[in-house]
Amino acid sequence: MPADVLCHHFDAGRCRSCAWLGTPYDAQLVAKQQLVEGLVGVPREGWSPPVASAAMGFRNKAKMVVHGSAEEPTLGILGPTGSGVDLRDCPLHTAGIRAALPVLAGFVTSAALAPYDVAARRGELKHLLVTESPDGELMVRFVLRSQEPVARIRKHLPALRERVPALVVASVNLLPEHKAVLEGDREIVLTEQETLTMRVAGLRLHLRPQSFFQTNTAMAAELYRLGRAWVAESAPRTVWDLYCGVGGFALAVAGTGADAPEVTGVEISPEAVASATLSATEAGMTGVRFETGDATAYAVAAASPPDLVVVNPPRRGIGPELAGWLESSGVDRVLYSSCNAQTLARDLAAMPSLRVVRARLLDMFPNTAHYEVLTLLERS
Repeated sequence: MPADVLCHHFDAGRCRSCAWLGTPYDAQLVAKQQLVEGLVGVPREGWSPPVASAAMGFRNKAKMVVHGSAEEPTLGILGPTGSGVDLRDCPLHTAGIRAALPVLAGFVTSAALAPYDVAARRGELKHLLVTESPDGELMVRFVLRSQEPVARIRKHLPALRERVPALVVASVNLLPEHKAVLEGDREIVLTEQETLTMRVAGLRLHLRPQSFFQTNTAMAAELYRLGRAWVAESAPRTVWDLYCGVGGFALAVAGTGADAPEVTGVEISPEAVASATLSATEAGMTGVRFETGDATAYAVAAASPPDLVVVNPPRRGIGPELAGWLESSGVDRVLYSSCNAQTLARDLAAMPSLRVVRARLLDMFPNTAHYEVLTLLERS
């Protein structure tokens, strides 16, 4: 595309996912900072400057709706009329993903994978999910309605790997129900390698197919570096990482020395816990353990609180029960990573004894109104 065009799909009105794309990037950062400062209410001296991201080529995961026909598939989104909008050259994606998507479109044809027709409720291939690691390796997941195409995918997979040597993990996810979700519960791994290695902030994190990872690798690395530095200042002996995912914060604040804190990570996803446990084992971090379970239930049932709690909840926040427990528990410090300053502000209001002493915005999602904000709370 021409040098002065950021995205021809946006300019043509085919895709408006990047709603802020027409706004200069510096102005985007200012607007996000003002929004978050106004909601969170931290004094200006408590804020560090926002962490800027590359405006394009930062997204390490493609979530592509497959439409059209096996002979002429579209990979992208559904338009207002339900037709497919092909976004295989979306400039948000990393270079490795952009290079792989046209080859994957050809694979849909060679393996005769009929795209799922939402209106007619027929067809098989619903989504293609592609993730690129910092090392340039790829994980590709085929979200299917049934197992019918699995044999064909297996048959043609060696040829695909020849054309895309970076492909190290391939799997099929089964989503038989007709509903607006990205994936189902059952995963069939098709390769010997089952995890994608994400090297960030000095960590070697394993990512299994159904595990969550931040979509902006550079911002994820900075998030974990900041978390490590802020936690280290108080030298806690015990740490909980609630909503730990694949263990990024837990492993970032842990260590292998004699003075390393005891760290417990809690996550509802068994796949994420398996990923985190493998990462800790390979790193020799014997003082770190991970449990599958509900973060709030774990905290409420505990006999005593740790010195520091890390929370990294989904957009809905930690909720009144966990916020109430943190307020009354006596825990000295909380590291709260939020992607929604509105729910963060609500949770902070429920914890008046825990005062925000440090905050920083990370632009995890350029060209949109979304962000990540890291806050450090101390008991007053």
